[in-house]
Amino acid sequence: MPFISQIERQTDYRLFPSTSPIVIDNGGSYFRIGWAGESDPRVIFRNIVQRPRHKSTGETVSVVGDHNTALLRYFDCTRSGPRSAFDNNVVYQFDIMEYILDFGFDRLGVNGTEVDHPVLITECPCNPLPSRCRMAELLFESYGVPSVAFGVDAAFSYTYNQRLGICDKDGLAICSGFNTSHVIPFVEGEPVFEACCRSNIGGYHVTDYMKQLLSLKYPQHLAKLTWEKVEDLKMEHCYIAQDYASEVKLFQNETKEAQEKTRCWQLPFTPPPPEEKPSEEEIARKAAIKERQGQRLRDMAEAKRASRINELENELRGLDFLLRQLEKVDENDVPAFLSDTGYVSKQEIEAAVAKVNQSLRKAKREQVELGEKADAATAEKFPLVDIPDNMLTQEQLKEKKKQIFLKTTAEGRQRARQKRAEEELEREKQNQLEEEKRLENPELYLGQLQTKYKELSEKVEQKKRLKTNGNNTNGNNTSGGVGRGERMSTAKKERMRLLTTAAFDRGKGEDTFGAKDEDWQLYKLMSKDNDDDDEGPDLDEAELTRVSARLQEIDPTFTAKVDTGAYQAADVPRARPLTKEDFQILMGVERFRCPEILFNPNLVGIDQSGLDEMVGISLRRFSPKGQGLEEKMTSSIFLTGGSCQYPGLSERLEAGVRMIRPCGTPIKVIRANDPVFDAWRGASSYAASLHFPEQIVSKYDYEEKGEDWLRRYKFRYTI
Repeated sequence: MPFISQIERQTDYRLFPSTSPIVIDNGGSYFRIGWAGESDPRVIFRNIVQRPRHKSTGETVSVVGDHNTALLRYFDCTRSGPRSAFDNNVVYQFDIMEYILDFGFDRLGVNGTEVDHPVLITECPCNPLPSRCRMAELLFESYGVPSVAFGVDAAFSYTYNQRLGICDKDGLAICSGFNTSHVIPFVEGEPVFEACCRSNIGGYHVTDYMKQLLSLKYPQHLAKLTWEKVEDLKMEHCYIAQDYASEVKLFQNETKEAQEKTRCWQLPFTPPPPEEKPSEEEIARKAAIKERQGQRLRDMAEAKRASRINELENELRGLDFLLRQLEKVDENDVPAFLSDTGYVSKQEIEAAVAKVNQSLRKAKREQVELGEKADAATAEKFPLVDIPDNMLTQEQLKEKKKQIFLKTTAEGRQRARQKRAEEELEREKQNQLEEEKRLENPELYLGQLQTKYKELSEKVEQKKRLKTNGNNTNGNNTSGGVGRGERMSTAKKERMRLLTTAAFDRGKGEDTFGAKDEDWQLYKLMSKDNDDDDEGPDLDEAELTRVSARLQEIDPTFTAKVDTGAYQAADVPRARPLTKEDFQILMGVERFRCPEILFNPNLVGIDQSGLDEMVGISLRRFSPKGQGLEEKMTSSIFLTGGSCQYPGLSERLEAGVRMIRPCGTPIKVIRANDPVFDAWRGASSYAASLHFPEQIVSKYDYEEKGEDWLRRYKFRYTI
């Protein structure tokens, strides 16, 4: 099956004879495989499996251990997360275990599925018989292994360090691994599993706890806080506090010692380029560019206006020519003559001439005035308006009222258009005057415009402040705290007084409001439509907007104010530029709080014993005949496993054991030469010895005696 991995495949598999055992340290975190007699394993990878599908072909691949991120982007990993074969430290998912063994044997150099070498594989203390039987079945049936031996990783590490002279034959081995922690007594170099103790706390829980704390502390950097990175931070910065409560108080009081113990992880950060103020040359250059752009737009607008005037003049000449030709045509031949022109009557042509004249005057920026033709057209359109009523019939009177209404509406629209045209001409003249002033003295014009903008800003700000706080002031002529009534206008105050009076009078007896005409006058006074002093559109704000737009056109350095004064919300957070400190992850109390769960599992909600308590439990499980061994065991407390590498663990464990043992008991805590690899090295040296063939289970015995024979299997570690 295809694999994705960065681990290179070994090429010297055929150089080893079939009698050379293969040593496998099957840990909860890492899988280590190599040859017996060597000092280091050949292949090491994470003991997890992921099986994504290719995005284009749909092919399923096996991602075992550390994957190649460059290749994994071509696969869909949303439906297949990393999976482990372990439940705590017991193998129970053997389909996943098969993928792991396939990958391990493949990277060791095995061709095909047949493995013709003996295998020594580690297991947890007191491994359940079904798990051992399934592992034996997998190795014998799927890989054709000739023989298998099962041993405990902590026992191999203890015996290996015993040969190095680090620990004694009688002692206690404390193995804190990825998922669990064990305390195993040793008597004469052999483990006494009947007195061992186990707790479901290990390196996984420490890493997970640290990841949760940092994620809550820095939610903006969740993408950076991956499991692998938090694992590295844990192994690099975490330590065991000798007194947890005192250490916490140091960080609560923010002492200098706490600051020295705080570690910082700097995330990648690229500072933004500093904003430099533009030089005078740059400002002048931008102003010149803006002036050229404005001139180009003005030229384009002028050319477009000239083209429009030319089109209207041509259209007007065509209509005049059509009218002259129409005068020469007989009245009976008019419809036939106009059939090809698109007009129906002479009146329609004259209306079109009037409309074109009006458009032409507007294009030439002339005041639109009603001419004689327009008056004649109006007179023809409303013929009954000027006729006295006594000369009209009843039907004609109704028609006259209708014509008067239409004429008044048309005249109102005409006056509105004329007013808009006058305002537009006035704005054009004002713009021309301002442009002449600017061209005459640009610096003086800019200064006057800035002064006007400042005055208008202060005036608008003062209006808004008075509208918010009211017009009342205290003795110091400063705006004081005011209530709702002081913010009301005069009409609103009067309305409130009338409503209050009417409600008070209404509660005295029968409600007779509306029975008298005076009540309706009072109703008109209370109506909201009666506000005479309500403010209309603010001309100052409109002028401020115009001046601000003009300043932005001619001054590149000008920045308009978004909001000023007391009316700006004080609780609105203001954005600030990101700095280097925003991309730092500080680890203070997390450094010792996370590994503290090895001694106090209740910090993460696990009701079990800590490492120091487990030592006392394991010693109490000895029989009375073995009481004399307790002093020998406490004088050789051996630490092994990946979670025993924290600084301060030996001192904290020694202090904890001293509190539960009698006074004067010799206590000595020692650490393995290499807590991570000593288990594999001990198994490798044992598999290379002459006593190893006596500890194996052959395939023939397995087939003849069955799985129940493994119940009586007991590995002896003393060479």
